[in-house]
Amino acid sequence: MNIQEKTDKMKELFAAQRRNAPFVKETTARMRIEKLLKIRHYLLTNRSGLVKALYDDFRKPAAETELTEVFSTLNELNTAIHHLKHWMKPHPVPTPLGMLGTSGFVTYEPKGVALIISPWNYPFYLSIKPLVSAIAAGNTAILKPSESTPETSAFLRVMTETLFSEDEVAVVEEGPSVAESLLELPFDHIFFTGGTDVGKMVMAAAARNLTSVTLELGGKSPCLIDETADLKTAARRIAWGKWINGGQTCVAPDYVMVQRTVKDRFVREMREAIRDMYDADGRGVQASESYGRIINDRHFQRLDALLKDALSKGATVSIGGQTDAADRFMEPTLLENIGVKMNLMQEEIFGPLLPVIPYDTREEVIRFVSGRAKPLVLYIFSRKESLTQFWLDRTTAGNTVINDTLIHFAHTELPVGGVNQSGIGKANGFYGFQEFSNARGIVKRQFDVLSYIYPPYSDKVKKLIELIVKYI
Repeated sequence: MNIQEKTDKMKELFAAQRRNAPFVKETTARMRIEKLLKIRHYLLTNRSGLVKALYDDFRKPAAETELTEVFSTLNELNTAIHHLKHWMKPHPVPTPLGMLGTSGFVTYEPKGVALIISPWNYPFYLSIKPLVSAIAAGNTAILKPSESTPETSAFLRVMTETLFSEDEVAVVEEGPSVAESLLELPFDHIFFTGGTDVGKMVMAAAARNLTSVTLELGGKSPCLIDETADLKTAARRIAWGKWINGGQTCVAPDYVMVQRTVKDRFVREMREAIRDMYDADGRGVQASESYGRIINDRHFQRLDALLKDALSKGATVSIGGQTDAADRFMEPTLLENIGVKMNLMQEEIFGPLLPVIPYDTREEVIRFVSGRAKPLVLYIFSRKESLTQFWLDRTTAGNTVINDTLIHFAHTELPVGGVNQSGIGKANGFYGFQEFSNARGIVKRQFDVLSYIYPPYSDKVKKLIELIVKYI
């Protein structure tokens, strides 16, 4: 099939979903919940197939698939299933004095036809999570998963073909040219998860049709460790957050800033944490069944170039550093003597390299973090409330986690997402439902007071208006 044929097919698919969107809009909470229950049942029934698909795509350990793909998806599904009836009800709002005689409420209506473009690093969860929100909100949806994880994309396609008609939910497995064709279409909402540079292109394409967007991007998420932190606990939690999924996590700690007086102890604890997690039997991390691989040769070469660039500019390897291009293996690696001109400090790492930067004063940290793009997430390790509040008051981030990593992403009662360069819009639970909905404000006149200030503007009316302005 040539590009024109693919483009025509996308147009036909979009047109079919647009025709069906008004009917999907009319579905009740019960009908939408039934759809979500079908997804949940399919996932639970076919878990082994998903585990195999992710292992085939990039040797993702089965336990990590269960935790980050299955559990996280079930968590999102269950939240929507349990709360959707409430979300769909009209939400009454208070009546301000100036609106005396009225009542107001907000109702959430579906935007229409949604496009979901998902990434390769958590290819199932980051596809189904926004799809759950789109279905809960009453939209039709076209899902474009990454071509870098073909086995998982095939799993998604078979699942949606089994559960839905094409004019309601469809998966498109083609490459970047099809994604470009899809972006030309006048979708009612686009939900994109991926890198900042591609996110800018998605937003530019959406602007041509004035399509609303949710952009879950990335960036350099700092991890701040002060002198009061429990270093052993911090090291274990940072090691888990950094090297789960082979370091290929948008919300992973991208660099660590640690108080200079505890830096050496922190590095020692990190060495122990890595050994315990990935080399407890002494056979080396590469032999570990708990450690994945880089997704493909292109990304491995990018990471290898970042490592070599840093070393050429004076960085030193404190832990790890071993690589195997044939196996797309890169060991968990801690780097010190970091300079800001190194490429790994100029772009999101998205891999198993972790720069460690010592600091002397807190103001030094604030200048460093605030002088860069607003991060997707900020991690703080401290046992002192006043120091934690110091960091919170003087930084900005899409989210913040205190004394742990990653856990916010599965918290379905929190809005999760970036700010500016790290993202636009929020996801998780009600916030995802809201992204795929038009919040329609409705006001109803209960009794008349406004007619007293209608024209003609007599002296009496003018005086009344003057009193309203004065005392409102």
